[in-house]
Amino acid sequence: MTSEPIPTPIIPDAPVSGFVADIHLAAAFLTRLPLPDLGVVADGGLARAMRAFPLVGGAIGLAAGLVFLAAHALLPPLPAALLAVLVAVVLTGALHEDGLADTADGLGARGGREARLEVMRDSRTGAYGVLAIVFSLGLKVTALAAAPSGWAGLGALVAAGALSRALIPAAMQIMAPARPDGLGASAGVPDASVAAFAAVLGIALTFAGLGLGAPVAVLTALALAGGMIMLARRTLGGFTGDVLGAISQAAEIGVLLAAAGVWS
Repeated sequence: MTSEPIPTPIIPDAPVSGFVADIHLAAAFLTRLPLPDLGVVADGGLARAMRAFPLVGGAIGLAAGLVFLAAHALLPPLPAALLAVLVAVVLTGALHEDGLADTADGLGARGGREARLEVMRDSRTGAYGVLAIVFSLGLKVTALAAAPSGWAGLGALVAAGALSRALIPAAMQIMAPARPDGLGASAGVPDASVAAFAAVLGIALTFAGLGLGAPVAVLTALALAGGMIMLARRTLGGFTGDVLGAISQAAEIGVLLAAAGVWS
């Protein structure tokens, strides 16, 4: 997720409102789907729409899972998993992968907090960022390739997509914005009710996708995301859009690794 200020669209007196409008706005933010233009969004609109993040994340996982289901019947597990992960990357425009790369470059930079944040603003990707993406994609693909069936992989991708996005508003509750002109300033910080709703929805979708393996997946995702949160608080002083993307990626990896462990 980009750390630059993000102009957010307001849904003008539209025929849809409430949660349906939030789903629309969340999908417009998290994906590159050609959705209808939303215009310019009211203050706090995106922060409220974060309650729909798990639903959109689950839908992204479902699309990737359907590709995995079809490919698993025709190809060996590894290329099937690679195709599925590629679909998710294309649907999101590598939004979270970009955030992970920028965060890795910032954390790996020498100097204090301001120097690290300045490195994260640079659009160029350094060695730490490249390595972060390579290992992130590698872990996701190899973990998914361990799925015993196409249906099992589909469920894991839905769970990973939903829970990883569900933790974004929760992380924004735990941390302060690292700078006044970042995502927290432009999008607003979701309140506790939004974070709680997203967390419950994300966990519910994780159970729907993984069944009895869900508790292990939730705990693993929380451990990896929590580690990223503590590291960002200590070195950067809070969150940026890039940090939130890195947290989401850590949680997604956690879900898929846990699923692979359960399958084995």
